[in-house]
Amino acid sequence: MEFDKDHCIKMNDGNKIPAVGFGTYSPDAVQKSKCEEATKVAIEVGFRHIDGAFVYGIEEAVGRAIQEKIADGTIKREDIFYTGKLWSTFHRPELVRSCLEQSLKKLKFEYLDLFIIHNPMSLKPGTDTFPKDANGKLIFDVVDLRQTWEAMEACKDAGLVKSIGVSNFNIRQLEMILNKPGLKYKPVLNQVECHPYLKQSKLLAFCKSKDILLEAYCALGSQRDKMWVDQSTPVLLEDPVLGAIAKKYNRSPALVALRYQLQRGIVVLFKSFTRKRLEENFQVFDFQLSEEDMKTIDGMNKNRSYVNLEPFFGHPQFPIIDE
Repeated sequence: MEFDKDHCIKMNDGNKIPAVGFGTYSPDAVQKSKCEEATKVAIEVGFRHIDGAFVYGIEEAVGRAIQEKIADGTIKREDIFYTGKLWSTFHRPELVRSCLEQSLKKLKFEYLDLFIIHNPMSLKPGTDTFPKDANGKLIFDVVDLRQTWEAMEACKDAGLVKSIGVSNFNIRQLEMILNKPGLKYKPVLNQVECHPYLKQSKLLAFCKSKDILLEAYCALGSQRDKMWVDQSTPVLLEDPVLGAIAKKYNRSPALVALRYQLQRGIVVLFKSFTRKRLEENFQVFDFQLSEEDMKTIDGMNKNRSYVNLEPFFGHPQFPIIDE
């Protein structure tokens, strides 16, 4: 993967994305309350790529943080690469733009740098983020995602977003978009769970063959949020293989896990609320793993997902592991 001097990568539409991004997902009220300050710290440390989403419920706080750093002269709006996501209750083509406009309003932005379909699962439209029936089961919607994609393309044509992509799509779902008659813009990237325990080799190879970037969330093995993560799963950063390589380079296991993905040509996201860890992980460009150590980390793969999508497994558009 080729980085420019600002550690950015050119996407298939000609726009550039910073190779390392700051994630803003906050699972509870305590973390949500810290998100605004953490975003400001991330910008001060040097992060210019910020990953958000409509469903996270923190876009107003993130927007305030960015606006404050613009006001104090730290950055200009064009310095920031912000990713927003189309939530599942807005998949019907006539609803796509309204989701985007709500995010723009909360952020106080005129445009998003990247707007992606959060996942291929369509849910019943309405005010409930996770609509459920009387038995507590999610209420799905039937939407042709090719029509959703056309509405995404229209948002790009309207100048409301610079680039468009997808998240949690498998190869079949990507092919459905790529093979759509009259396709105007192909996805610039696919954001999926990816880490040494789930290296997504087939999906990565497919994306590279189509000039689509892969972007990793849970790159450090997740923050073990009880809502999504099986608490019995091993902690990635405590793996002795990763620990031994980290010791060899005098780096942290987290830094090695991030560097591993960059050398595979994957854009990485991670989140921390501490300045020290943000500064440390931003040093990911300061060293390089040997080919031998890359192969050793490859060998850690278990095809193990941390994100528990059990509520959605009955849905034909899952799973998202292409191994």
